[in-house]
Amino acid sequence: MIGSLRGRVVSARGSVVLLECGGVGFEIHATPAALALATPGQETTLRTTLAVKEDSLTLYGFANDDEREAFAAVQTVSGIGPRIAMAVLAQMTPTQLAAAVASGDTAALKRVPGIGQKGAQRLVLELAGKLVGVDDVGATAGLPGASGEVVAALVGLGYREDLATEAVRGVASQGAPSSVAELLRAALRTLGGRP
Repeated sequence: MIGSLRGRVVSARGSVVLLECGGVGFEIHATPAALALATPGQETTLRTTLAVKEDSLTLYGFANDDEREAFAAVQTVSGIGPRIAMAVLAQMTPTQLAAAVASGDTAALKRVPGIGQKGAQRLVLELAGKLVGVDDVGATAGLPGASGEVVAALVGLGYREDLATEAVRGVASQGAPSSVAELLRAALRTLGGRP
């Protein structure tokens, strides 16, 4: 698989970036965030995924690993392929996607072209717990980035990362703490530690 490409941007039109790497021009179907990195004439690096079909090879490009992982996760949902996965990332960031899945916000998911009520419900059901690498807890709690800080603090105190993440997610699902300190105290109580 081609995991990333670095080269000179020849053009960025519509949703396709033409990236020249070692004299070869690669057409990459890119997310809006990846397109923002693609300035014609400048060098850039895009994370990529190669989709292989019987009659075609298609490169998809992303601004970062979170986008690439969200793209892969969305395609694990039955009935969703690369085209709809790209449409999801054109409508929302990985953090927004994780927050929508965690909170069961099918209305936000239905705003993606090609996803109806049943598709949105499948996304919520089948992606639950699969977007762990994305900072979904902070988005769900209304504290962007806070969950990552709290998980890091708990790991620093000696808790396993998976237990820390689960505790923070559990606290966040019960309501939005008003501060990072409150989120940390609540997670410590969940883990049996002292505030």
